[in-house]
Amino acid sequence: MRAVSPRRLAHGQVRAGTARTWGRSALIVAALVQGAGPRLLAQSVCRPPADSHEARTLGIVSVPLVFSAVGPPEVLPGFTLGLEAAYVPRVDRTTATPTICRPGKGPEHTNLLPLLPRPRLGLPLPLGLALQASWVPPVRISGVKANLFGFSLARTFGHLDGATVAVRAHATLGSIHAPVTCDDAALGDPVSECFRGTRSDDRYSPNILGADIGLGWPMAGGRLRPFVGGGYNHLAPRFQVNFTNQFGAVDRTRVEVNLDRAAFFGGASWQLSDRLGAAGEVYVVPADAVTWRLVVRQAIGP
Repeated sequence: MRAVSPRRLAHGQVRAGTARTWGRSALIVAALVQGAGPRLLAQSVCRPPADSHEARTLGIVSVPLVFSAVGPPEVLPGFTLGLEAAYVPRVDRTTATPTICRPGKGPEHTNLLPLLPRPRLGLPLPLGLALQASWVPPVRISGVKANLFGFSLARTFGHLDGATVAVRAHATLGSIHAPVTCDDAALGDPVSECFRGTRSDDRYSPNILGADIGLGWPMAGGRLRPFVGGGYNHLAPRFQVNFTNQFGAVDRTRVEVNLDRAAFFGGASWQLSDRLGAAGEVYVVPADAVTWRLVVRQAIGP
C-alpha cells in the first residue's frame, strides 16, 4: 500500500472542503429561487388583444366612468353644484372569464355596484370657456373604494334663445380598489385558485381621454332643452392584481389595454326653477355598452 504524502492529503482535504462549500451555496441559492419563484412569476405584465375577454371587460366598465356633459351646451354657464348617478352595465359571466392573462380561471367579480354616484362642480372661465370637475373620494362602499377625478373644458357657440353647439375635451383619472380577482365567494370555493387565500384588493385605473361635440336647442319656452352629440374616447385602462393565495404567493399580474372608441349621446335638461335643474342622458359606446346618467344641478351665487 502506497503512502500518501502530507502535501497531497492536505490538497485533497481543501478540494473536499471547497466542494462541500459550493454544495451548501447551491442548496441555499436553490432554496431562495424556489421560495421567490412564485412571486416573481406572478409579477408579469399581460397585454391582451382588443378582442379578448379582458379588453372587452375593461371597455364595458369604462363606459359609466366617462365624464360626459350630461346637459345641453350653455352660452352663459354659471357656478353650479350637482350630483350625478350613472348606471353601471353588467358584465356577463362569459365575458368576465379571462382568456389570455389568467386562462382557466373562473369569472372575475366585476358586477360590484349598480350605480356610480359622483358630485359635479361647474365653473365659468374667461374667453367663453366652461370647466366642470368631479371627485369621488376614497370611501369604501360594498368593498369598492374609488378615488376618481373627472375634468372637462368646453367652448359653446350660439344664442341664448336658439340652438347652441359646444366643443368639449374631457378626462377621467384616478383608481378604483375592489376584490375583482378573488372575492369572498371565490375564497370558499374548493375548485377556485382563490380557495383559502386572502381577499384580493385589486386596483383599476380607467385613464380615459376624449373629445366630443354637442348640439342643443330650446323647447317649452326654454325650460326644456334636448341635446345630442358624439365623440371619441381613448382608453388606456390598467388593472393591477393584488392577491395572496393559501401558500403565501402574491399575484401582482398587471393587465394593460389600449382602446379607441366612438361614442354617441342624447338627452334633455329641464329647468325646475330659476336655480334648480335636472338632466338625463343616454350614453352609447357601440363597441362596449350603453349607460344612462341623471344629474341634478343647483346654481350657486348671484
